[in-house]
Amino acid sequence: MNFKQFPKETLWGLYGRMLRCRQFEEYLHLAVNKGDLPGFVHLSAGQEAVAAGVCQNLRDDDWIVSTHRGHGHLVAKGMSLKKMMAEIYGKVTGASKGKGGSMHMCDLTVGVLGSNGIVGAGLPLANGPALSAKVLGTDQVSICFFGDGASNEGTFNEAINLAAIWDLPTIFVLENNLYGETSSVKYTHKVKEISKRAIGFGIPGLTVDGMDVLAVYQVAREAVARARAGQGPTLIECMTYRYYGHYEGDPDNYRTKEEIQEYRKKDPIPRLKQQMLGAEITTTQEIELLEQRVKEEINEAVVFAKASPSAKPEDCLLDVFAD
Repeated sequence: MNFKQFPKETLWGLYGRMLRCRQFEEYLHLAVNKGDLPGFVHLSAGQEAVAAGVCQNLRDDDWIVSTHRGHGHLVAKGMSLKKMMAEIYGKVTGASKGKGGSMHMCDLTVGVLGSNGIVGAGLPLANGPALSAKVLGTDQVSICFFGDGASNEGTFNEAINLAAIWDLPTIFVLENNLYGETSSVKYTHKVKEISKRAIGFGIPGLTVDGMDVLAVYQVAREAVARARAGQGPTLIECMTYRYYGHYEGDPDNYRTKEEIQEYRKKDPIPRLKQQMLGAEITTTQEIELLEQRVKEEINEAVVFAKASPSAKPEDCLLDVFAD
């Protein structure tokens, strides 16, 4: 790979997106374990290269549909850290006014149609905005993030088949972190590359190193270009890994410590950092300034969330459809 083919602006954007995703979730990891947060969360730490690599190719008016493990997707798409943090704390200033929590956040102003607590539920939903783009004649694209567990749901086949026969600008991004909750893909999938299922739908299917943000960025860039040109959907399988358990509090006794440490050695954030420094595209000082700025953004989001009023029980009766 010719590293210098990537503009500094692109590399800087990728690094910044991954850094925001990681620091946002590292704060949540500590806060949950201190008992500072209501409810619980599913963290995507380790998978940042997928969210950043895909969303770096998108515009504000492009759409994404996320999952129960969706913080990284929302941060990478440009959602307000303050609104996200306030939502997780159950505050009225949150993205869903404190009613949805970690798994149910949306922001239409930046194209976030929402995260979803039901495995596989986002797959057919992503075809909605894609169909609207085709009918209206825009060149918007719709991204559906989902996991290896969701690829065994019926919605996987239904959604991709519909996108294929209608040539919809839907890009299906499979984050294969090797475990559907606590079940290894070795026991739940016969094929080694789930992307090969795309053959049955007559669309392109690719498997990429999901720990390499530049590899994800390039594959997603081509898929987005195809979709904008009216050439239909693509299935992208990103081989990645989550550093923490299925949820915070998960005893995580279905994986070995050795396996986790091996994947931590492939961490996409220091990997890109060293590549940029090695190619003399940036300096240690520039990176340290960015890291400090992101840390301040996270702190500001926490202060905002904690200072905001909590949602009240009677608020449950607001914003619903009723006579």
